[in-house]
Formats: sequence, structure tokens, C-alpha cells
Amino acid sequence: MHPELHARHWLKSYPDGVPATIDPAQYSSLVQLFDESFSRFAARKAYLCMGSAMTYAQMDTYSRSLAAWLQQRGLGKGARVAVMMPNVPQYPVAVAAILRAGCTVVNVNPLYTPRELAHQLKDSGAEAIIILENFAVTLEQVLAGMPPGAIRHVVVAAMGDLLGTLKGTLVNLVLRKVKKMVPAFRLPGAVPFRQALREGARTALRPVQLGHSDIAFLQYTGGTTGLSKGATLTHRNVIANMLQNDAWAGPALRQAQADGELVTVCALPLYHILALNACMLMGARWGATNLLIPNPRDMAGFVKELATVRVNFFPGVNTLFNGLLNQPGFSQLDFSGLRITLGGGMAVQKAVSDRWRSVTGVAILEGYGLSETSPTATLCPPGQAEFSGTIGLPVPSTDVVILDDDGQPLPHGQPGEIAIRGPQVMAGYWNRPDDTAQVMTAAGYFKSGDVGVMDERGYVKIVDRKKDMILVSGFNVYPNEVEGVVAAHPDVLECACIGVPDAVSGEAVKLFVVRRHASLTREQLMDYCKAQLTAYKKPKHIEFRDALPKSNVGKILRRELRAGEAVADA
Repeated sequence: MHPELHARHWLKSYPDGVPATIDPAQYSSLVQLFDESFSRFAARKAYLCMGSAMTYAQMDTYSRSLAAWLQQRGLGKGARVAVMMPNVPQYPVAVAAILRAGCTVVNVNPLYTPRELAHQLKDSGAEAIIILENFAVTLEQVLAGMPPGAIRHVVVAAMGDLLGTLKGTLVNLVLRKVKKMVPAFRLPGAVPFRQALREGARTALRPVQLGHSDIAFLQYTGGTTGLSKGATLTHRNVIANMLQNDAWAGPALRQAQADGELVTVCALPLYHILALNACMLMGARWGATNLLIPNPRDMAGFVKELATVRVNFFPGVNTLFNGLLNQPGFSQLDFSGLRITLGGGMAVQKAVSDRWRSVTGVAILEGYGLSETSPTATLCPPGQAEFSGTIGLPVPSTDVVILDDDGQPLPHGQPGEIAIRGPQVMAGYWNRPDDTAQVMTAAGYFKSGDVGVMDERGYVKIVDRKKDMILVSGFNVYPNEVEGVVAAHPDVLECACIGVPDAVSGEAVKLFVVRRHASLTREQLMDYCKAQLTAYKKPKHIEFRDALPKSNVGKILRRELRAGEAVADA
């Protein structure tokens, strides 16, 4: 090990007031964090959504009732409960309730296809699911094929459930009858969300003894096998990362809080670990108000929501910031309270960061992390005036090392695989010891699969990705999964996919196909992919070829396809 690594040489580059280490022991579990937050900030607004507010006291009441309901149904300590909703107030209530009941949260993307949902529910062993009715038809298609004893309890929420009687009724009516956004579904035995709250309120919540090693979240991430796997995040993992983020961003945000209510924009989906930690958990610690954006793709509506608050903290991804900058009315908003804009999930582009700074007065701070690291591993310092092009410094209590192909540390300036060690690193992949062993070193470092370089100050820069992963708008897309789906089409002989540059999403999926029958059209294949894959995994480009490049053992060579694209773009 290099002596400068052992000394954590990056600490010399830390901003004033940021500690070298954090102590996860200050919270025994995430439930203690919620209990303190609900008590301390009872009168404050916890969430704003579509003009309606939910206080911390209301969140306490709702989550206590739902937790008691889960316990009534026999869901004991460690039972997995899935949550499948966009950013609506029921999401944080459900997460807090599941944890307070002593259970484990399984976060599910609500846009999953039946195939993707079935895998995650089976793999996690989920016994219950809390789902928004807009997506209930997907669950209906899955339940018939589930093993006996799986998903014994279903709670179905409606968009307007926690928006107040009048507004909630109106919102539900418009979504169901006018916009036709709730496809007909049939889920016998499913319990409406508000009924679960009423029934739970009649029973006292039984406190559950939780510790640092208990599992808080199963956070699913793509796998090279084509099937997503669950990163096992313990209470200690998530507490540690929340405190690491707080140590980094806290001084700037506490300064903003002195001027009044602290407001965080929650436009990234809460099922994504970045939003979950940066918005819900850090918000609970600060007593902040989270502005929930259920549909950030509606940029005009998004800007209208931003006009109603004075924002202080804005986590997002490059595509989101770029979209807002190109939306009429955004530049006229009041940014006087904005202290931190955090860019994660995908590379922040200099042009976007520079334009964001010219409009808001605040540069986008880039950070880096993964589901496996809860997520934050590195962050650029707040107050940084210029775009650095780096992912910043290792956060407190974190070691980052650059490894060569033999797993040995490399000197400064040499590219290699980024490896991370710290209290935020997952306990392993759920029920996958072999996969876990492949990514963990004997010294306890998690091998990220990303290639980076560290300079003498400790700043890390991403060079390339070691894996074939494609990053679309901050979401991981794994070629094997897409190829596995496409290869099942009866008219496809062979296929391969790669990532190609895209001005909107950073990267887009390009599919190369050798047809079994010449009658197969691009439109037919696109329709097939749309039915089988979540939108961000869908190919944006399809190219038909007579043959695909292969190695001498017959393995399709994606690198040659990438090289061909690079030549074509040159």
C-alpha cells in the first residue's frame, strides 16, 4: 500500500469544517433518526406535492399506522416489503413504515415491465408490496406466476390519497377518468392505502429492536448476467452515508437554514438510492422540506412547482439540469436561496455546468457513487466556483484506491479501477456470495468496475468504464439484459448492443441485429423492446447487419462495434 494512501493525503484538500471521519454509532438505526426527526421537527413541512403539504407530525402518524398494519399482517423483523411508486407522499410514508415495523425495503422502479418486476420480487423474496394504482396492472400480470407464499399482501395507493380530501378526490378523478392514466386492473384481496392506515391506527406499533447489521434496503442494480441483483444495504451503511453527505454539505445548508425553511428539490426518483439518501434521509436529519416532483419529464409543470418555493439544495443528473435550462421560465426563477446543486448518476457536462452557474449563480458539484456504496463515495467541495471535470475527493471515513489489473495500488496519475472502502460499502449482494466475492478485495475494498485516475491532491477523475455498462440519464443499462430480451425474438438470429453518445441522455442504447428473416423491420423490433424493457433500457438506434464481429471462440466483440461507431463519428 502506498504511504500517501495510508495517510489519506486527500484530507489536506478538504474544505474547512469537514471532518476526516464520521461516527455511524450516533444513530442505532434509521428508525432512531426518524423518531428524532418526527419529534424535533413535528410542526415543519416534511413534503410538498402538487400544492399540498405533509408535516413531520403527519408523517409520524401515517407511518406509525402503516407500520402497525404491516405487523398485524404478520410481517416480522427482516421481512422484505416492496415499494413501487413515483415521488408521491405515500413513498416516504411507506419507507418509514416498513423500517419502523422492523422490515426491509425493496425499492422498485414503477416503470418496470412484468418481466423485470417478476425477477425482482422473486429474487428479493418480498412478502408484500405497496404500489400506486397507476402501475397495478403490471403487478396483476406478475402475481399468477409467483411462487407459493410470495406477495401475500398488496396495498394499493391512489395518487391523491395524502393530498387532502377535496384535492385528492379531484386528482384521482382527473387521473382515472380524464387522463386515463390508471389502466383497469384486478387484484383480489388488495387493500387500499387509506384503509391500511385506518386499520393500523387501531393497533399500537410494537417497537422492534434494530441494530447496525440489520438490513434496511435491498437496492437493485444491473448485473453482467443480465439479471439485476440486490445490493444489501444495512442500517449502518445508510446511516454512515447520510452522515458523510451531511458532513460535506451540512455547513453550507445550515447557513441557508438560518435564513428560514430549508427546501430540497426531490425530482430524482425516490427508488434511486441518490434521492433516497440525499432527499429523504438527509431531509429528515435537517428537518428540511422536500419538494416532490412526481413527473420531472413535465418540464413546464416542474418549473411551475419550483416557482412556489425558495430552493436551497438541488440534487439531480445532467439531463435534468439541461432540460430545465432549455425550459422557458426557468431562468426567471428566484435562485437567491440556492446553496448546493449536486450532480450525480452520470457525468456532468461542462457546457451544462457553466450555463447552470450563469443562470443560478451556483456551480454544479459533481459526485460519484453506486448503489453498492449507499451511494456516495466522492464529492467535489461546496463553494467550488469553476467546473472541475472531476468527481471530487473521497468523503469522510472513506478510502479510495486506484488498482491495476492485478489488484495492486497504482501511483498518482495512473489510470486503473476505482476501489472504495468505508462504512457505506454494502454488506454484499443479496443471496449471491459468488458475485460478492468478485467485487470485494481481501482488504475490504469494493471494486467499482469504473476506470479512474487520482491526482496528488486526492481528486479523482473518471476515465472510462471497465464494464460494458451503458449509462442512460443516470441509470445503468447492461447489454446482456437487453441482448437476452432481443435474442428471444423469433426473427432475430444474433444481436449485440453498445452505448453511443447522446446529447440528451449522455448515452443511448444502440442495437446491432442479424435477422433470421428479412421481413423483420425496425418498427417491429422497437415495439417488441417497448413491451419488454423499461424506457431507458430500450434501444434508441437499431442497425441491421449481415454478421457481427466475433473472437476466435465465437464471442461477439462489442469493443469492435464501439470502435466502428467511433470511426463513423470521426
